Amino acid sequence: MRAVVLTDYGEVEVLRLVEIADPVPGPEEVLVDVVATALNRADLLQRRGLYPGPPLAGFSPPAPEIPGMEFSGRVAGLGERVTRWSLGDEVMGIVGGGAHAERLVVHADQVLAVPTAVGVADAAAIPEVWITAYDALVVQGGLTSGRTALVHAGASGVGTAAIGICRAVGARCIVTTSGGKVEACRALGADVVVDYTSADFVAAALEATGGAGVDVVLDVIGGGYVDRNVASLRVGGCIVQVGTMGGGRAEIALGAMLPKRATLIGTVLRPRPLDEKIAITRRFGAEIAPLFDRGELVPVIDSRYRLADIAEAHRRMESNANVGKIVIDIDAA
Repeated sequence: MRAVVLTDYGEVEVLRLVEIADPVPGPEEVLVDVVATALNRADLLQRRGLYPGPPLAGFSPPAPEIPGMEFSGRVAGLGERVTRWSLGDEVMGIVGGGAHAERLVVHADQVLAVPTAVGVADAAAIPEVWITAYDALVVQGGLTSGRTALVHAGASGVGTAAIGICRAVGARCIVTTSGGKVEACRALGADVVVDYTSADFVAAALEATGGAGVDVVLDVIGGGYVDRNVASLRVGGCIVQVGTMGGGRAEIALGAMLPKRATLIGTVLRPRPLDEKIAITRRFGAEIAPLFDRGELVPVIDSRYRLADIAEAHRRMESNANVGKIVIDIDAA
């Protein structure tokens, strides 16, 4: 099979598309013919050697390092103990790595059926960012109907998914973005859109909540945003940190956190144990995935690239020009 492999780290020139042996599913795993995958910030970090992926399932001896954390495709092989799926089933899911390839293996309980209304080619834009946004806002942040979330980088993959999650649970959504993406975020359903290049998101959050502050902050920026996030919170509010695009170190004014009884949670999906990944996937499948089938939610796709053009996809994301997901079509000519 063809796969994008990393034998060195650096700029996009280190991305190599080569032929390697197919993975073989274990007793509780499925082999998937990947139709599409997508790009995430973690893939850019992995390319630079800053976020190495875990050992990949199904390879003996171990495979080279293959990026890619989400996929959609068709079941092509079944482990001997798998009963949930049949050959040809259209599935999607998250993996620790290995999705930028024509085939992968994954635990059978870690995949979901592709929503019929979405289709297998577009479903790759769902798993990583929608599960991340749902887990951060609802499961860990406690967002419910009538509450308000502040979402940074509202035009990113996680940001656009977060807007949809807020709508799905009946919560208000305030997002930050740069000027050229303001209208796109409004069109997706954000209640308040703040151009962070010209406006203060703290003031906007307080104004939108009558001075009370927001219930949950979903932040992929970090750095200098942390204190301002605290200032945006209501008493008892929660900040869920899922990225550090603006810097991995920050000074926190504890004197501001204490009277607000604020909670700061750090979270990622990739290194979690298998049972935790299965649990969040199953919960997402029960509570959110049906909304795609009913047309109430749709994946937000910015652009598509062939697997052979993976370097161009990386350049697109590094330019910060995308609104929503960058999809990689594996079987495109």
